[in-house]
Amino acid sequence: MRRINSVAIDPQPTKAPSKSPRSATLRFETQEKLLVKRREFITLLGGAAAAWPLVARPQQLKVAQIGVLVLTNADGQLLTRELRLGLRDLGYSEGRNFVFQLRSADGDAGRLPQLATELVSSQVDVIAATFTPCALAAKQATTSVPIVMAAVADPIAVGLVTSLARPGGNITGFSNMAAETAGKSVELFRDMLPSIGRVAALANPADPFTTPFLEQVRLAGRTTGIRIEPVAMARGPEEVEGAFATISQQGAEALVVQGIFFSKTIVEQALKYRLPTA
Repeated sequence: MRRINSVAIDPQPTKAPSKSPRSATLRFETQEKLLVKRREFITLLGGAAAAWPLVARPQQLKVAQIGVLVLTNADGQLLTRELRLGLRDLGYSEGRNFVFQLRSADGDAGRLPQLATELVSSQVDVIAATFTPCALAAKQATTSVPIVMAAVADPIAVGLVTSLARPGGNITGFSNMAAETAGKSVELFRDMLPSIGRVAALANPADPFTTPFLEQVRLAGRTTGIRIEPVAMARGPEEVEGAFATISQQGAEALVVQGIFFSKTIVEQALKYRLPTA
């Protein structure tokens, strides 16, 4: 699937697209190396749904159905807010030009396949899926509805696409960093803090990327002589604060975070516990 340079929702948006849309970015990962510009994501969303039926006559408006598949309610609130603002920047109005069909697994990844099937049955025009478990569930549910993924792990390794240059099929979007990059974060801490002896890791057990992520972090620990402990798990934003508390209590000097968590949650806790975090 190619990236399309325009968004096709309705040929007559509520207002003309702004000549200078906000430059706010939508962060979908915590290492701060992946900054997904809101407009770029919206462009992909519209481009993936280029087959959305346009109006036959000016009086008949097609309201685009945007399926949103997320792991937690907090993820859903953030993603729909950013999508809403980005589409507004381009002149589109919720209710008139598009509506969201939001499905949240409430932190239970086992529910994602059913929720993805519900979206397909609802005949949405496109599915926006954040993080690897959601993207995989959407891929398994349909081969025809366009899927825009965001902040997934290595899309080739997890089976989402066969090639980055030519993903093919009905999937496009943004990939998170490869597992090897997580190990580089440990090396970066060693270079910045030469006396560091213990680095913690924070991951989500529901994400298939967790295993290669932790493998690379531990490999970097052995290479640098840094102990990787503790390894904390959190299934959603509501469990992140408790994980940070445990990590701090166990004396970790820095933290490597899997990219499935939204930046805002991680930054708040990193500042609270004064813990260097990558």
